[in-house]
Amino acid sequence: MQRRQGRVNAGLLLLLYQISQVGLQNIPSVTLGVLALNIFFFLNPVRPLPEVCISVNEGFYRKNWQRLLLSPVHHADDWHLYYNMISMLWKGIMLEKKLKSTWFAYIIVVFSVLIGVVYMALEFMLVKILDDPSYEMNCAVGFSGVLFALKVLNNHYNPGRVSSVFGLQISSKYACWVELVAIHLISPG
Repeated sequence: MQRRQGRVNAGLLLLLYQISQVGLQNIPSVTLGVLALNIFFFLNPVRPLPEVCISVNEGFYRKNWQRLLLSPVHHADDWHLYYNMISMLWKGIMLEKKLKSTWFAYIIVVFSVLIGVVYMALEFMLVKILDDPSYEMNCAVGFSGVLFALKVLNNHYNPGRVSSVFGLQISSKYACWVELVAIHLISPG
């Protein structure tokens, strides 16, 4: 989970290019702020990833609650950042215009914290159900959980749409689940 230092961040460069293609003037303020915040923390991490990731062990047992705030804005590598922020760009443009900036900002903050809580609850359930304490140590970073929640919200506000996932036309209400499986297969962990 540790980022390699001293290499060209192709994912970051591609992200900046994509943002420039959309145009800063076409990106709503909260969406732009979320993009900037995530890029900032990618370039200037608060601590190494093992010290900001959220897990049952760190978040619940050690009461290191600051990880609930830090884990969503840290990414494992430049491609993790790229895929998450491209998704944020698209979802932010769609939802922020519909919900307005103040409400959208509130949703981002609430989802950012709640996703960590849900992640810990799911991992804790796996410990109990599978009787496998290793799940308490699984540690996560990134904005993917927030993006998944935004995708579900977007599908609620825009029903009946069709999405293309790997060239397959799928109802948007199911596309988020297909994307979740595809992301797990492409980039497990």
